[in-house]
Amino acid sequence: MKQQITIIITIITLVFFSSCTIKHSTAPSLNNALNKISNSQNKATSGILQNNLDNWLQNKWTPTVNKDNKIQKKYLKQESISHPVTNTTDTNCTQQKKEKYIEDPDRDFTLQEYVDKASAYMKAHPSDDKDSHVKKLESMPVIGK
Repeated sequence: MKQQITIIITIITLVFFSSCTIKHSTAPSLNNALNKISNSQNKATSGILQNNLDNWLQNKWTPTVNKDNKIQKKYLKQESISHPVTNTTDTNCTQQKKEKYIEDPDRDFTLQEYVDKASAYMKAHPSDDKDSHVKKLESMPVIGK
C-alpha cells in the first residue's frame, strides 16, 4: 500500500514538473496579457511637466551654467571649431577659430558637479521672490529661545 502511494505521488509530480518544461513560452512582445498591463510597443508621450523641465534645462539651465568660467574649466571639454572666412578685399580665405565648451559624455556625473552648477545658476539668476517660504520662515518669531 505504501509502495503504491509513493508511486502515485511520484507519477503526479513527474507529470506536474514535466508539463511546466514542455509548455511553450511566448515572447514578451507577443504576450497579450503582459501587453495589456504595460505595452512596450507604444512609445510614451511626455506630459506637460516633462516638456517644461526639458525646455527649462535646454533654454535656461544649460546656457547659463556653461557660461560660467569655473564650470568651463572644471567640468566641460573645450572644442575648437574653425570656420572659413572670406574677406571682400582679399581673395584668400582665412580660418577663424571659435572655441566652444561642451560636456564630455564619457565623464561620470558627481554630486559636487551638481552643487557647483547650481551655485553658478543661482549666482546668475538670484531669487527675488518676496513670498518665498524661506523668507517667511525666517521672519517668524522663534519659539523656545
